Amino acid sequence: LRDGGLEGEHAPALTIKDSKPFGFDVFNYVLTQLSNYILAGKSQSRGLVVVAYSRSPSFYVDLLKRGIDIASIHILDCYTDPLGWKNWLQDVRNLDKLYSLIIEQGKGLIGQGKDRFSIAIDSVSEMVRHASISSVAGILSNLRSHDQVSSIFWLLHSDLHEIKFTSVLEYLSSMVASVEPENLSMLEQNFRKGKFHVRFKRRNGRVRVMCEEILVELAGIKFINQRLLPKV
Repeated sequence: LRDGGLEGEHAPALTIKDSKPFGFDVFNYVLTQLSNYILAGKSQSRGLVVVAYSRSPSFYVDLLKRGIDIASIHILDCYTDPLGWKNWLQDVRNLDKLYSLIIEQGKGLIGQGKDRFSIAIDSVSEMVRHASISSVAGILSNLRSHDQVSSIFWLLHSDLHEIKFTSVLEYLSSMVASVEPENLSMLEQNFRKGKFHVRFKRRNGRVRVMCEEILVELAGIKFINQRLLPKV
């Protein structure tokens, strides 16, 4: 995600699969790491658009410890009024409008030059509640193929969907990550131990699989073996 894509190819895309209460921790980890790279100038991306469906913008302000008015980050609020009750002209099923808003916000961060921006969507599951599978897959594919998008990642609650939808998103992705708990009885404790699985599709068609032990604590994710710490 940090390195982005080559000119003329689709942007790297990451699906974070969640069937247990781990996925959002992984999403937050990737989001904070990537935003730090962007703000430090160590990423191809020069801006980040966060599409907030399942958490409020204020949550991400606290998470990133920076205001939403910062020049490199914008939070698109799809959480506060998702059904458009405050605005009768808003149609939550209008993904064309959502696509335009994301691109508009991204260009607002980087301008009209050759710079690129990244996109984070905190719940594709919320999107598919109000639109067809083909429509959601279409907007994700269009975002990934936009020439100013450096990378994109999203969180999917896979236990809420049929395998068909999960397979479609995995097909669209160049990377798929998931976390499996080591012991379900540990879910009640302050930390949870699990396995972090990532599958990478390389440009030459080969697939690389990585597995790492992690601790999911109140403060976030901790990788037990730092040698294999994945770079987002």
